[in-house]
Amino acid sequence: MTRPNIKQIAPFSVLVLIALAALFVPSIGKIDTNKYNGADITWMLISTALVFLMTPGLAFFYGGMVNRKNILSTMIKSVVATGVVGVIWIVVGFSLCFGDSIHGFIGNPTTFLFFKNVASAKPWSGAPTIPLMLFSLFQLMFAIITPGLVVGAVAERVRFTSYILFIVLFSLLVYAPLAHWSWHPDGFLAQMGALDFAGGTVVHISAGCAALAGAMVLKRRKTHLEHKENMPVNIPYVLIGTSLLWFGWFGFNAGSAMSAGTLAVSAFATTNTAAAASGLSWMFFDVLRGKKPSVLGFCIGAVVGLVAITPGAGYIAIPDSIFIGVFAAVVSNLAVHYKSKSKLDDTLDVFPCHGLGGIVGMILTGVFATKTVNAAGANGLFYGNAHFFFTELKAVVIVALYSFGMSFLIFKFINFISPLRVSKEEEEIGLDASQHDEGYLSPMALFETAEVNYQV
Repeated sequence: MTRPNIKQIAPFSVLVLIALAALFVPSIGKIDTNKYNGADITWMLISTALVFLMTPGLAFFYGGMVNRKNILSTMIKSVVATGVVGVIWIVVGFSLCFGDSIHGFIGNPTTFLFFKNVASAKPWSGAPTIPLMLFSLFQLMFAIITPGLVVGAVAERVRFTSYILFIVLFSLLVYAPLAHWSWHPDGFLAQMGALDFAGGTVVHISAGCAALAGAMVLKRRKTHLEHKENMPVNIPYVLIGTSLLWFGWFGFNAGSAMSAGTLAVSAFATTNTAAAASGLSWMFFDVLRGKKPSVLGFCIGAVVGLVAITPGAGYIAIPDSIFIGVFAAVVSNLAVHYKSKSKLDDTLDVFPCHGLGGIVGMILTGVFATKTVNAAGANGLFYGNAHFFFTELKAVVIVALYSFGMSFLIFKFINFISPLRVSKEEEEIGLDASQHDEGYLSPMALFETAEVNYQV
């Protein structure tokens, strides 16, 4: 056995230090159940579990679309965020997102450091009928899936350990500030009047723009340079993943109402309607362009619709969600088509689907939002309020620029201290074998590996 180097020692050492530090955090206070609503607690527990289910759903969705030799490596990069972000959230992530605001830009990291006082703290202002701990766990699930979305853009060529570091830095430097800006009442985007019901900016635009930055830094795969068409390895996986995502998204959007009331019902309905319309729109638009209706097309379209409805799920009327789903699918479909003719190697089209889907959703929230659905929201351009429409536009520009710029710097920094991309030989063999010693290894890959080892 070779002696481990500092890069191998560091991850476990950091985790051990966190575990030791946690021993010195006093366990004080308990939840006073008498001041909360049992029905709301039940609904939010269910919603939290539903959002968690989206992460393995995403793993199946992405895993079914990559090359056979990269299935496991793609899936684990999404799922491992449950571990990395799960620990970061308890230590400092929740504080950075929802701690006492520092000038509207970030939460005070000491407010809930190591989850201190969370059990006995007063409830969140936007969720007064559930314990703060439950609110935090619900928000944790959003923080977990966001870096997992980026995986699709850098699949089949990013080093696993480097991606772990990306999850850490992205969670602290991109996700936490955006969550604070948008969802903390003192955050500067919230103060500006921007509305994002369930994560159009915080989750989808941020992940989409980070995906674009990652694809640019990692550059193109060998198969992309050679213009080889990579067929999805397992479309049933994609179908299973889509179904799990759709199911989990009910918790994602309807759960963001923070109570078991009529707003949750409305958000549930708009979510389902937009996904249905968008799946059909993508499939029928493909037919219009001379293709055959495909399982993959409907699945991708449905996910785009879910993305697009996310920011406005609790602010728009149900009929308007049909338009949002249809329009978002056409925009993303065309973006995927033109991207395929470019030199950008976004492996699974994360930016065209999640980035542009989130942007379209935010802009159309600025158009169709109505106080008839949510009195705490705003009327959009369709109802004569141009000011709110331009506020949403400004929020989109700010979030997109920040997410792309900071993510680009994160990828560059990681590449500076440790190779971000696997070697040519590892890419040829496949990441399942080269990064994890698991999965499928073709006879040709075995021969090439032996040849490389012989030459070395």
